[in-house]
Amino acid sequence: MYKYLLPLWLAAWPACARAEVEPSAPLTLRAALALVVGANAELSAARHELQAADGTVRQAGLPPNPTLSLERTDTRRDTRETTLQLSQPLELGGKRAARVTAAQRGRDSASAELALRHAAVRADAIDAYFSVMAAQEHVRLAQEAGDLAQRAAAATGRRVVAGKVSPVEETRARVAASSVQLELMRARGTLAGARKRLAAMWGNPAPRFERADGVIDVLPSLPDQATLRQRLERSPAMALARSELARRQALAQVEVTRRTPDLTFNVGSKRSEELGRTQAVFGLSVPLPFFDRNQGNVLESARRVDKARDELEAATLRLDTELSQAYEDFDVARQQALALRGDILPGAQSAYDAASTGFEYGKFGFLDVLDAQRTLLQAKSQYLNALADAHRAMAAISRILGEEHE
Repeated sequence: MYKYLLPLWLAAWPACARAEVEPSAPLTLRAALALVVGANAELSAARHELQAADGTVRQAGLPPNPTLSLERTDTRRDTRETTLQLSQPLELGGKRAARVTAAQRGRDSASAELALRHAAVRADAIDAYFSVMAAQEHVRLAQEAGDLAQRAAAATGRRVVAGKVSPVEETRARVAASSVQLELMRARGTLAGARKRLAAMWGNPAPRFERADGVIDVLPSLPDQATLRQRLERSPAMALARSELARRQALAQVEVTRRTPDLTFNVGSKRSEELGRTQAVFGLSVPLPFFDRNQGNVLESARRVDKARDELEAATLRLDTELSQAYEDFDVARQQALALRGDILPGAQSAYDAASTGFEYGKFGFLDVLDAQRTLLQAKSQYLNALADAHRAMAAISRILGEEHE
């Protein structure tokens, strides 16, 4: 089911996010993800950040500009001297190479951030999509309950007319039918909210799609936890933490290279009107690192490397914990769904059918039918909730690993 998720690097990204309006037709998961990938504002922002990092890399490789200076001594034409000089700073100590490396590591971090954001948005879209599907099923279930309640109320009315039961039973039946209508109203409100949440992910505040078209009771399979932990090393969050450590190390190297002073080469000419001659001027200048040896920035960058290393370790532990929890949540929800579908739902349906048939023949009272109906509807609702929890846990695993799952 999740095989339709679109890989980040296979999409042709637009220059900026723009709101999309989906067609008025059933919406598949594949179509919903395509809308989200193409128009989500968070993804667009992350793409702009990556493009900005490209500019940083380009700028880091440029050498410093030369300086042209003109100096004139004396205001009298016959005795004045004019000096024209070109100064070119010469970077020493590998500053430019270190700066380019740091910029490239920054681009790697921006790319990892984009991949992480893509995985998160994709997982949120999957969660929102299956929330719509679950809400649709709850509406259908409420409508089914309404039909059952109406039939029970009609049957009770006939028995009252025949003098077989008290009119109180009919009142109870109609109250039960009204309560089911309230449940239907709540289910429709939940569905409307779920639809808006999904459509908002591609910038459409007024969803047009008719319904989410899919099968909610087909759950994907998962490998064992050991295999998932191995895949965790390739996750976007781990890639981001490692790239951030590499970026900090590169920035620390930049600060180390700045301890080496740069030379400035000067070349020019000096024109003396009084002597009537022009002389060439050459020179070198270098700052003397008596006081400022960039020691504060070197210390700061070293401690930030330590911080990034600790953050990498913390991210590893956090992601492993989140993955284990999501796996347990999925397994529990899946087992609940299987138990409800295999044992509880058939039993509840059989009990309701027996109570309803017995009520028609006068063997059971209306309260027995009502109790059996509530049990059946509660079991169906629990089944839908278990399915929704399983898909939600699956989306969480997809967010953590940044992978597509069957």
